[in-house]
Amino acid sequence: MADKFKFTKTTIAALPAPLKARDTYYDTIVPKLAVLVTAKSKNFYVVKRAGREMVWLKLGTFPDMTVERAREEAEKALGEFAADNNPATTRRALKQELSLADFFDKEYGPRHGKKLVSWRTSQQHFRDYIKPSLGNKKLSAVERQQIARILSDLDKKGLSGSSVNKVRNLVSGMYRQAIEWGFAESNPATGIRGRKGVKRDRFIQADELPRFFAAVAEEENPDIRDYILLSLLSGARKGNVVEMRWEDIRLDDGIWRIPITKNDDPQNVTLAPEAIEILKSRQGNESEWVFPGTGKTGHLVEPKSGWKRVLDRDELNQLQAKIQAVGGAFDWPLKIAKPAAHKGRIYERVEDALIRARKVAADLEIDTNGSRLPDLRIHDLRRTLGSWQAKTGASLVVIGKSLNHKSTSTTAIYARLDLDPVRHAVNTATSAMLEAGGLKKTAEIKPLKKSNTAA
Repeated sequence: MADKFKFTKTTIAALPAPLKARDTYYDTIVPKLAVLVTAKSKNFYVVKRAGREMVWLKLGTFPDMTVERAREEAEKALGEFAADNNPATTRRALKQELSLADFFDKEYGPRHGKKLVSWRTSQQHFRDYIKPSLGNKKLSAVERQQIARILSDLDKKGLSGSSVNKVRNLVSGMYRQAIEWGFAESNPATGIRGRKGVKRDRFIQADELPRFFAAVAEEENPDIRDYILLSLLSGARKGNVVEMRWEDIRLDDGIWRIPITKNDDPQNVTLAPEAIEILKSRQGNESEWVFPGTGKTGHLVEPKSGWKRVLDRDELNQLQAKIQAVGGAFDWPLKIAKPAAHKGRIYERVEDALIRARKVAADLEIDTNGSRLPDLRIHDLRRTLGSWQAKTGASLVVIGKSLNHKSTSTTAIYARLDLDPVRHAVNTATSAMLEAGGLKKTAEIKPLKKSNTAA
């Protein structure tokens, strides 16, 4: 049926349920009169621009409101528009309508967002990229070109294609829920093209493992150290590792059951012997969490600072060796002369020592290429386990099962796959990584002695 026709009781009643979220039709007698059809209702609206705002002014629901009455109310509202371009009914509608920020905080988050594994990332994306320019706008006032401008600006800033797509998908997802819940009538993100994302293939190489393990072993914060090692040895996602609960772990069976994953399916993670030893060493605390925290969640939330500290420490180790190789002098750890000025800290912070080491290396004209592990992220630990499984002969199906990858073509195979080959693949890959890293015994993945550096 055409989207414009003469409204009658018969033609409105005959309108079919929409194939998508909703369909909109306009009357040829009163062109600004629309009927919006969803799976559950047919509502009359006046659709009119008021200044910079596109207003959807609801008149009533068919058949409680007749076509004739809808036309009468539409003419009244349009007369008010003509008089002052902002009729009282429109002002009331705009005042009651939620802003994008209010919808995100009061509706989308509590009802939908907090259920998502990626909720923290969504909060950060909304806070940093969407809220500054669109947060105070009413839902109906957000336009496609405004969203497109935000995404274009992110492109210019060098944000990756996948990250730009996540921002676009967040806005689009918010409006899908807003439409479903009756807060919005259209999705301004519809029609905005996605960016071409470059899939990362970074994982820790064989020649990088010894220095990586050394830097992790020197980390004094046991939560950060164990978190990194368990992330590597289990291949689990960051959000699942920080939310690991003791009640979901069966150490005797070597199984960690994740009730909710990114794919919405529970996952049984097979634990290598080295991972089991780490977990056993953490037993004894009274928390329900493997990695307890002091914040609202009760568990470790964001290990970014600890991860950066490990990478800084590795670079510091490499620079110190290069400085000493040319006969230069660089002492680390360095005792601070006035600890009171450093909140009781006795030894120099890793980041401060790294700045000092870079300056010494520059003064000695040392080639520092390769001193820092290039572009290594926490999520690359997960990819590292999968890559080492492939290097040690595991099939793609087994790797997909161990990492809980979901694909329509292999779902049936995953459902029938036993954990034994997965366990073998994980254990083999773990042993190969540890051997490449110069660690042949389980106990060696723990620090052999306490470092003098401060956490």
